[in-house]
Amino acid sequence: MNTASATHFSKLTRRTVPVGLILVMLLIPGAGRTEPDAEDVGGKNRIAEELYNRGYRVSLLGYYEQAIRYFEKSLEIHPTAEAYTYMGWTYSHMGDYQRAITEAEEAIRIDPDFGNPYNDIGVYLMELDRDDEAVPYLKKAMHAKRYCCYQFPHFNIGRIYLKKKMYEEAKQEFDKSLAIDPKYLPAKVALELLEKAGIKGI
Repeated sequence: MNTASATHFSKLTRRTVPVGLILVMLLIPGAGRTEPDAEDVGGKNRIAEELYNRGYRVSLLGYYEQAIRYFEKSLEIHPTAEAYTYMGWTYSHMGDYQRAITEAEEAIRIDPDFGNPYNDIGVYLMELDRDDEAVPYLKKAMHAKRYCCYQFPHFNIGRIYLKKKMYEEAKQEFDKSLAIDPKYLPAKVALELLEKAGIKGI
């Protein structure tokens, strides 16, 4: 979540996505659907999921305030780790890293097994130049039970080692990132830079 590529995608789509297509993305699915009954838990969960996914898409397009409204509505219906995580990610793009950390902490409170907010907090702390505080969160992300992208925390902790001039440790983490996702470009670039600097082996 919070990568330079996502920011680039956000800028790109703001320039090139037609307004009509944006409206279709926002209004479907769920257009015209009524609120579920109070006891329809499954219906509430589905609508909450649709809302936070809609907020995520809007955030990618750079409409952060609107995205936050979707997340808040989703959380009113059914609090989820995903909605808090995406809302924190959106606040980070607005430059409010402390608020982003707060939202990610709420996500962890709801689901301690969800890996995304651990990695995200690590990245937010790195943006605040609090690298040592970031490391424990990144390590928790590496061992989270529910996570799609274990390559991210390995790459991010590698970035910290690189700043500390711990080149061998950094290379190990970039290697681990690529072992998880051989196509992960940031790790490839980092290893190429280390190789150009003469750090080829352990």
